[in-house]
Amino acid sequence: MSESTGKAGAAELFPPERLARARQAAEDAGLDALLVSPGADLRYLTGYQALPLERLTCLVLPAAGDPFLVVPELEKAAAEASPAGALGVEITGFAETDDAYAMIARRLPPHVTRFAVDNHMWAEKLLAFQAALPAAQAGLAGDVLSVLRMRKSPAEVEALRRAGAAIDRVHRRIGEWLRPGRTEREIGKDIADAIIAAGHATVDFVIVGSGPNSASPHHEVSDRVVKSGDPVVVDIGGTTPDGYCSDSTRTYAVGEPPAAFRELYEVLLAAQTAQTDAVRPGITAEQLDAVGRDRIAAAGYGEHFIHRTGHGIGLETHEEPYIVTGSARPLEPGMAFSVEPGIYLPGRFGARIEDIAVCTEEGGERLNLTGRDLVVLPG
Repeated sequence: MSESTGKAGAAELFPPERLARARQAAEDAGLDALLVSPGADLRYLTGYQALPLERLTCLVLPAAGDPFLVVPELEKAAAEASPAGALGVEITGFAETDDAYAMIARRLPPHVTRFAVDNHMWAEKLLAFQAALPAAQAGLAGDVLSVLRMRKSPAEVEALRRAGAAIDRVHRRIGEWLRPGRTEREIGKDIADAIIAAGHATVDFVIVGSGPNSASPHHEVSDRVVKSGDPVVVDIGGTTPDGYCSDSTRTYAVGEPPAAFRELYEVLLAAQTAQTDAVRPGITAEQLDAVGRDRIAAAGYGEHFIHRTGHGIGLETHEEPYIVTGSARPLEPGMAFSVEPGIYLPGRFGARIEDIAVCTEEGGERLNLTGRDLVVLPG
């Protein structure tokens, strides 16, 4: 439990009724049990940020019966001190010589024929469960849990709002570090330090793409020296003590950029603004993607928008829903996701603008509030 959430905050972020909803969703899907190991799914259901160890930690959620959490004996105190300890869930420890998989198999009903594991469970653990439950078919719990996780509660939205404000504070300071003569790596280190200082618990990524590197969407940092006239893409994010993530991109120029870049940027800004304005219940993910993609294509840059418009965000930086061509999923209140179109001209320059948006009953809310106009820093 973080100091920032406190007991009341933890109860709001990780309410006990989630377990009941997940159990019902598993039953509706024809599953006999969900088996959830350390990761975002376990934290979502219990609030427990367990260490991913070679020893098994597993939440067992039978479709019929009470849930229980199995942990190594040496981790039991940590589990009990986490928000999981306040949920009324039985926490069972096992010794070094115990077979935790067999222990769980014995406690499940004898008629188990289908179980599902979280999508990030280690392969060796899945194989051990299959050996312990040889008559049962294994599947992915993500098919059940992602539907629950993508609709954020008011407490989760507030946690994302805090995360967005924290990363905005870092973007407002970029001019302190981004200047000619410094390397991307040097600038990235300063930004990483600021991400922690702004209230994050961890730094998840820092992209500083200058000049031609700005045309590579997943460029991180390099020893390239920033030069006057460079466009610079700065995409940064971290995880707060609450467990919720931030992610925001702004594109800067160090000194006056080329006229062709300014033209590109104005097209991108119009597209991203139209997309954030279009967020509302009922619009599908692919329709929202098209709002920006069609504008970019009409301006002649269609082949240079090479990725989806966005991804869901919450306890993970990338989760459902994905805002992408081919997804007919309608947006619903509580869904949180990035809106981040980009235009990239290989070998020359590129730009991306990214805000986290939340679908509300009335439309949409941007959680990143720094200006989206091109910021030209001294060159």
